[in-house]
Formats: sequence, structure tokens, C-alpha cells
Amino acid sequence: MENARPVQSIPGWRLIISDAGRFWAIRNRAFPRTALRAGAEPTVDADTFEQVQEAVAAQEEKARDAVAGVVS
Repeated sequence: MENARPVQSIPGWRLIISDAGRFWAIRNRAFPRTALRAGAEPTVDADTFEQVQEAVAAQEEKARDAVAGVVS
């Protein structure tokens, strides 16, 4: 039996782990246009699960700020 990786997930995002072990997260639902215009990215990647979690959090914050009308 292969060594199974622990189940890792990010609510609202689809997590993909490449054969090389790189983490990709793709948002399940599109960001509002306002968030996209503000630069929120619906796809992020990183070397570790923790890094991809941080990248997702940064995009979600950018989207929330844009929708709320906060200028950064």
C-alpha cells in the first residue's frame, strides 16, 4: 500500500498536488468582477500546503477589501 498523504483542504478552493509535490489551489466559485479588477487571483500555487494556504488567504482578503471598497 502506498503512503497516503493526510487529507488537506481549503474550504471554497480545489486543491491539486502535482506529481512534483507542488500545491495548486483553484477557487470553486468566481470572484466578483470588482475583486478581479482589484487583482484577486482565482488560482495560486506554492511549494508547501502552508504557503498555498497563505496565498489563498491573501487573495480572499484582497477580494473582500475590493468588494467592501477598501483601497490598498
